[in-house]
Amino acid sequence: MKIAAILSALAFCFSGVAIAAGDHKHGHEHKPLHGGIVVEANDVDFELVAKADSIALFVRDHGKSANTQGASAKVTLLNGTEKSEATLAPAGDNKLEAKGAFKVGSGTKAVATVTLPGKKPVNVRFAIK
Repeated sequence: MKIAAILSALAFCFSGVAIAAGDHKHGHEHKPLHGGIVVEANDVDFELVAKADSIALFVRDHGKSANTQGASAKVTLLNGTEKSEATLAPAGDNKLEAKGAFKVGSGTKAVATVTLPGKKPVNVRFAIK
């Protein structure tokens, strides 16, 4: 009898974690607005738009454009064993950007370290499909 109660309690706890990590409702969607890939970290949406000649990161806080003045970001691109880095600078209301020549394509992974004004740095991981 005790084992059944323990198993039921564990099942309930794990189902709560799955729901919290799944489709949660908080008043905004995580859809790309600029044709990129959106990842949420620390309640902020980061949209990566990676092209051969530029890398842009758009920032939204609870669905609204976030101020990127005074922000900084570094993006590391991983293509198999190749690694390259880009430093992004503010380039508009909610945009950080770097221009140059970048190797991006299907299978590229990107890790961004973003520091917004008055906040701790956050790491965001993207996978380009």
